[in-house]
Amino acid sequence: MNEGWTMERGVPIRAISRAISVLSAINRSGSATMMEISKSASIPYPTASRIVQTLLHEGLIERELSRKRYRPTALVKTLSVGFQSEDQLVVAARPHIEALCNDLKWPISVATRVGTRMMVRDSTHKLTSLTFSNYYPGFTLPIADCATGKVYLAFCNDAEREAIIAGWRATDNETSKQGLLIVRDNSVLDRIRGDHYALQLRNLYNAEPGKTSSMAVPIFGKDDELVGSLGVIYFFSALKAEAAVAQFLEPLHKTALAIQDQLKKIS
Repeated sequence: MNEGWTMERGVPIRAISRAISVLSAINRSGSATMMEISKSASIPYPTASRIVQTLLHEGLIERELSRKRYRPTALVKTLSVGFQSEDQLVVAARPHIEALCNDLKWPISVATRVGTRMMVRDSTHKLTSLTFSNYYPGFTLPIADCATGKVYLAFCNDAEREAIIAGWRATDNETSKQGLLIVRDNSVLDRIRGDHYALQLRNLYNAEPGKTSSMAVPIFGKDDELVGSLGVIYFFSALKAEAAVAQFLEPLHKTALAIQDQLKKIS
């Protein structure tokens, strides 16, 4: 692990980090009360309230007229100007994840990395009754605490992995500490590379903490570069780990290869 990377003094700036957390919390929910924002962002209520007032002033959020809830405005879209989305991955994956969902019955997700989190780019939660919630595109999970993140961490290149580690070192929270524990030695990532999949038992950072588990494999692009992760989410109480591997591993790998072949055709 490269130890040469260091943060500048005074970085990160706490106020900016908290503002981003508040905006992310509002964006994830689509509409939230002050109490919900404070809890979701893990920020004291008075501080969250001041940040919300600032975001209102900047026009990034607005208060719903009929109730005391806050929602993002179209202005937040301007923050993504210049970002090239993984549109080709979504287009290539959609028919294949629908077919896999029809086969396995459990919801399937495609995720890519955004900073130290994995973002859902597409999912089939609406196509199956075997789910507690619909995880819409844009929903994020900590890399160190989800199957799609762990498998991505194992198969990404060294430079990208170092960027993730740098992000963890720049923050002080439980998910960052968990991530640094994973990369403390090579045992966890080597096992994932050898198995060619990652498991996450009892997902904790979703809408139903502890009620679901997940399994994921890497998705590679036309030049065999890592482009994302393919995951299946299932009820923790429904399958033991061994049964999940036996049932899901081969179909997941076949689907990931089919997505890669489709990417080669449309690139």
